[in-house]
Amino acid sequence: QVRLVESGGGLVQPGGSLTLSCIASGSIFSSDAMGWYRQAPGKQRELVADTTRGWANYADSVKGRFTIARDSAGSTVYLQMNTLKPEDTAVYYCYFRDRGNADYWGQGIQVTVSS
Repeated sequence: QVRLVESGGGLVQPGGSLTLSCIASGSIFSSDAMGWYRQAPGKQRELVADTTRGWANYADSVKGRFTIARDSAGSTVYLQMNTLKPEDTAVYYCYFRDRGNADYWGQGIQVTVSS
Protein backbone atom coordinates (compact mmCIF):
# COMPACT_ATOMS: atom_id res chain seq x y z
CA GLN A 1 0.00 0.00 0.00
CA VAL A 2 1.09 3.54 -0.78
CA ARG A 3 -0.37 6.61 0.88
CA LEU A 4 0.07 10.13 -0.43
CA VAL A 5 -0.59 13.23 1.65
CA GLU A 6 -0.51 16.67 0.05
CA SER A 7 -0.07 20.03 1.73
CA GLY A 8 0.59 23.65 0.82
CA GLY A 9 -2.53 24.65 -1.09
CA GLY A 10 -4.44 27.84 -0.56
CA LEU A 11 -5.48 31.19 -1.98
CA VAL A 12 -2.92 33.41 -3.71
CA GLN A 13 -3.09 36.53 -5.85
CA PRO A 14 -2.16 36.47 -9.54
CA GLY A 15 1.60 36.65 -9.90
CA GLY A 16 2.15 35.07 -6.52
CA SER A 17 3.89 31.84 -5.57
CA LEU A 18 2.96 28.67 -3.77
CA THR A 19 4.73 25.40 -3.04
CA LEU A 20 2.93 22.08 -2.80
CA SER A 21 4.34 19.07 -0.96
CA CYS A 22 3.42 15.42 -1.14
CA ILE A 23 4.71 12.86 1.34
CA ALA A 24 4.53 9.23 0.32
CA SER A 25 4.58 6.33 2.72
CA GLY A 26 4.58 2.59 2.20
CA SER A 27 6.50 0.66 -0.42
CA ILE A 28 8.37 3.55 -2.01
CA PHE A 29 11.38 3.44 -4.31
CA SER A 30 13.17 6.57 -5.40
CA SER A 31 13.18 5.38 -9.01
CA ASP A 32 9.40 5.15 -9.16
CA ALA A 33 7.45 7.92 -10.85
CA MET A 34 5.78 10.68 -8.88
CA GLY A 35 4.07 13.81 -10.04
CA TRP A 36 1.16 16.21 -9.99
CA TYR A 37 -2.12 16.38 -11.86
CA ARG A 38 -4.78 19.05 -11.60
CA GLN A 39 -8.46 19.35 -12.37
CA ALA A 40 -10.33 22.60 -12.79
CA PRO A 41 -14.14 22.79 -12.59
CA GLY A 42 -15.71 21.52 -15.79
CA LYS A 43 -12.40 20.28 -17.17
CA GLN A 44 -10.61 16.95 -17.38
CA ARG A 45 -7.77 16.06 -15.07
CA GLU A 46 -4.46 16.94 -16.70
CA LEU A 47 -0.81 16.25 -16.04
CA VAL A 48 1.07 19.21 -14.59
CA ALA A 49 4.49 17.68 -13.98
CA ASP A 50 6.10 14.37 -13.15
CA THR A 51 9.55 13.07 -12.40
CA THR A 52 11.36 9.74 -12.40
CA ARG A 53 15.01 8.73 -12.39
CA GLY A 54 16.06 12.37 -12.18
CA TRP A 55 14.08 13.47 -15.23
CA ALA A 56 11.18 15.91 -15.20
CA ASN A 57 8.31 16.51 -17.58
CA TYR A 58 6.05 19.58 -17.61
CA ALA A 59 2.86 20.63 -19.27
CA ASP A 60 3.41 23.42 -21.79
CA SER A 61 1.15 25.72 -19.80
CA VAL A 62 3.45 25.66 -16.75
CA LYS A 63 6.93 25.43 -18.29
CA GLY A 64 9.18 28.14 -16.95
CA ARG A 65 6.86 28.83 -14.02
CA PHE A 66 6.61 25.53 -12.12
CA THR A 67 9.40 23.30 -10.84
CA ILE A 68 9.06 19.72 -9.60
CA ALA A 69 11.59 18.13 -7.26
CA ARG A 70 12.00 15.10 -4.99
CA ASP A 71 14.02 14.63 -1.85
CA SER A 72 16.99 12.27 -1.78
CA ALA A 73 14.96 9.43 -0.29
CA GLY A 74 12.32 9.78 -2.98
CA SER A 75 9.48 9.92 -0.46
CA THR A 76 8.55 13.57 -0.90
CA VAL A 77 7.76 15.45 -4.08
CA TYR A 78 7.43 19.21 -4.32
CA LEU A 79 5.83 21.51 -6.84
CA GLN A 80 7.07 25.09 -6.69
CA MET A 81 4.61 27.32 -8.51
CA ASN A 82 5.62 30.83 -9.49
CA THR A 83 3.91 33.60 -11.44
CA LEU A 84 0.56 32.00 -10.79
CA LYS A 85 -2.35 32.78 -13.08
CA PRO A 86 -6.12 32.50 -12.55
CA GLU A 87 -6.16 29.60 -15.00
CA ASP A 88 -3.94 27.67 -12.59
CA THR A 89 -6.92 27.45 -10.23
CA ALA A 90 -7.70 23.77 -9.72
CA VAL A 91 -7.59 20.85 -7.35
CA TYR A 92 -4.08 19.46 -7.46
CA TYR A 93 -3.48 15.74 -7.00
CA CYS A 94 -0.23 14.01 -6.14
CA TYR A 95 0.29 10.64 -7.78
CA PHE A 96 2.66 7.69 -7.56
CA ARG A 97 3.19 4.89 -10.07
CA ASP A 98 4.88 1.70 -8.93
CA ARG A 99 6.83 -0.86 -10.95
CA GLY A 100 3.64 -2.79 -11.67
CA ASN A 101 2.16 0.38 -13.21
CA ALA A 102 -0.39 0.70 -10.44
CA ASP A 103 -1.39 4.29 -9.73
CA TYR A 104 -1.96 5.86 -6.32
CA TRP A 105 -3.53 9.25 -5.72
CA GLY A 106 -3.60 11.79 -2.96
CA GLN A 107 -6.84 13.33 -1.77
CA GLY A 108 -6.28 16.55 -3.69
CA ILE A 109 -5.68 20.09 -2.49
CA GLN A 110 -7.28 23.30 -3.69
CA VAL A 111 -5.20 26.04 -5.28
CA THR A 112 -7.08 29.23 -6.01
CA VAL A 113 -5.49 32.15 -7.85
CA SER A 114 -7.64 35.24 -7.56
CA SER A 115 -7.47 38.90 -6.63
